Amino acid sequence: MNKVEMTNQLANITLLFDEPLKNFTFTKTGGPADVLAFPKSKSEVEALVAYCTQQNLPWLVLGNASNLIVRDGGIRGMVIMLEKMNTISVKDQQLIVEAGAKLIDTTYQALAQDLTGFEFACGIPGSVGGAVYMNAGAYGGEIKDVFTSVEVLLADGTIRTLTNEEMHFSYRHSIIQEMQGIILEATFTLAKGDPQTIKARMVELTELRELKQPLEYPSCGSVFKRPEGHFTGKLIQDAGLQGLKWGGAQISEKHAGFIVNIDHATATDYVELIAHIQQVIKEKFAVELETEVRIIGEEK
Repeated sequence: MNKVEMTNQLANITLLFDEPLKNFTFTKTGGPADVLAFPKSKSEVEALVAYCTQQNLPWLVLGNASNLIVRDGGIRGMVIMLEKMNTISVKDQQLIVEAGAKLIDTTYQALAQDLTGFEFACGIPGSVGGAVYMNAGAYGGEIKDVFTSVEVLLADGTIRTLTNEEMHFSYRHSIIQEMQGIILEATFTLAKGDPQTIKARMVELTELRELKQPLEYPSCGSVFKRPEGHFTGKLIQDAGLQGLKWGGAQISEKHAGFIVNIDHATATDYVELIAHIQQVIKEKFAVELETEVRIIGEEK
């Protein structure tokens, strides 16, 4: 990889080389990316993908790295972060939102327009692109409930628009997880509502989140998907694992479904603790815990 050539060809785009991803992940763990790119527009994303294709350089998108663990060896090739693509537009009862916008900011824009339906997401810390990618949800709502369409840049450079039906949404899943593509922009359709009622519900859910979740420590959010017929946190509690420390990581004493970074944890601490939890829960209760958090990158 010729850094000078890349910098010259992609002159308008911020590029960081050999940048530790722990500076960006919510767990504060993760090894270096060969190159980290911050495009500001759809055309710049297209330029990055075209360059990588031309140079046979692998690439991937991180969203805002909230529900993610990057292994300590980091990521080879180019990592694209869309945080500078964060415009939120309103047209009638629709929100048209760039992928890098924060989901929380989007819910507050809906509130400002007296639009209801998005309150469930007011405490979810991810980006809109990441939320669509995994059909994020909380407190009885999911992205699919308000989603209309999405623009996706495919690996061959074409842009495709997918409807709600074409996304094949299910629990923490969308069809984009089977595609190599980049979510550029999503459209959501809401309904007119009473602003005081909307605000009261958002305040209620924010207080619930602050009460129940360990927001005082770095974490990757909810680690495991909810197994059918069970609650993950209760399984972990019943197994006697809550509070267990593994290196600098710990199963949260506040919410057993979270793993927090209490003392300079590494990604390896996280990955090993996750595997230990899965093994113990399987042995004790014959329940297979599937991760909700994405684990990517190379071993150190």
